[in-house]
Amino acid sequence: MELIPASLYEAAGGAATIDRLVDEFYMRVAVDPVLSPLFPEDFTLIRRKQKAFLTQFFGGPAKYAEEFGAPMMRFRHLRFAITPTHQTAWLHCMSEAMDAVGLSGELRRVMFDRLTLTAGHMVNTPAEE
Repeated sequence: MELIPASLYEAAGGAATIDRLVDEFYMRVAVDPVLSPLFPEDFTLIRRKQKAFLTQFFGGPAKYAEEFGAPMMRFRHLRFAITPTHQTAWLHCMSEAMDAVGLSGELRRVMFDRLTLTAGHMVNTPAEE
């Protein structure tokens, strides 16, 4: 009998995959001309928060809530002008990171669809003209 993972987090490979995914993602963000201006030079805290958030977001332990409180991601991002262009760049970096860590098939599609919805929710500024 095949065991079915209890969460996307487990199906993806747990903490090891999330850690690699976030590291790959921020390597891309650091050199992205659209996204890099939004971030500090030191990604240490941001990586830690993102790893905790994605762990919880994909059904793993509630690490983000335990350390930083309720996620409230839209509220936490309101201080930044996030446009549809930022959303597209963010999703592009995440897509490349997912490819780099070997996420594929239906699992990748479901994970990316969830991230796409969340990225859309972060947009708080109209498109540039």
